[in-house]
Amino acid sequence: MAGLVPFNSRSSNLTRAGAGPGFEDFYNMLDDFFGDNLLSNRNLLRDTFKIDIKETDSEYLVEAELPGVKKEEIDLNIEDDALSIAINRTEETDNEGKNYIHRERRSSSMGRRIRLANARLGEIRAKLEEGVLIVTIPKEEKAASPRKIDIE
Repeated sequence: MAGLVPFNSRSSNLTRAGAGPGFEDFYNMLDDFFGDNLLSNRNLLRDTFKIDIKETDSEYLVEAELPGVKKEEIDLNIEDDALSIAINRTEETDNEGKNYIHRERRSSSMGRRIRLANARLGEIRAKLEEGVLIVTIPKEEKAASPRKIDIE
């Protein structure tokens, strides 16, 4: 029994026999898949980008943290009354003339959608500064305050 490995490697400091460093996430993913935990262990902060939304009387201010993302990789759209921010990245090196035994490419995409009430969609401004996308959305003027309606 001395050679048995615990089912969930995160519950102890033991490492899997024969596995070198860097395989912890792979084994944790397998443990999560075959485990009986009904709640997902996914971390949304790790799977997508962080967004902060501020509201003032006159505008919404959306700040999305996108470190290392170029503005060409950002797709910013308005659909109906929602702001959609999508990132599509492809990383590939072009090394012609090499005799590859192993070569990898990486492609990723992620997106967020934010519903905007009473926004002036034609006046949205966006800029990318030091890895932070800043989107300013002016608001429509507030409707008149509630008033009593007399019934005839």
